[in-house]
Amino acid sequence: MPRPPAGPTGLVPTSAVLQRLHDEVPANHFTLDWLMHSLRKRSFGIIMLLLALVAIAPGLSIVAGLLLMIPAFQMIAGKPVPVFPRRIATRPLPTRHLAAVVQRSLPVLRYLEKVVHPRWHTPLEATKRLVGTIVVVLSATLVFIPIPLSNVVPALVIALISLAYLEEDGVLLSIALLAGVIVLAVAAAAAWQMVVGAKWIIDLW
Repeated sequence: MPRPPAGPTGLVPTSAVLQRLHDEVPANHFTLDWLMHSLRKRSFGIIMLLLALVAIAPGLSIVAGLLLMIPAFQMIAGKPVPVFPRRIATRPLPTRHLAAVVQRSLPVLRYLEKVVHPRWHTPLEATKRLVGTIVVVLSATLVFIPIPLSNVVPALVIALISLAYLEEDGVLLSIALLAGVIVLAVAAAAAWQMVVGAKWIIDLW
């Protein structure tokens, strides 16, 4: 299949990359190895975006959060592409799940791409490490704060950060990273209140 057409800036839109992925995915099962080989240099952003969308779903946020930490830590380390443990990378995954996530996200991405485009270029390696750091901490909230619906906002922010990183939109990335810091501050405050509340209950006994 031919490569999707690039936009005026020469960058292929994320929606076009995902559409190609959807069209080329094997019929029944795929692996993370196949996914990373298909995405090449955009694998960090796309994999984080897909996992963030999965993390929005109830019951999947903990697994998605753990998987998100792998590429995020590797971004901090300056790796060129994500590398998953062999056992995870070669494990067959149902194609229908990937297809469902892509189909739900494509209309939203195409709408967002009308206003999201390359601007405010930032240093590549420094940006990658900063994005990785914020995503690691946001992923930790998905794993360690098992409050119902508490996964939705962090997952949406990770998706927004991933999209901005993919589209090289420094303006959106700055806004998304600021939103991530705010979410983390709120989560830290909530966790502290839980600790204080638990201590107060223990003191009553």
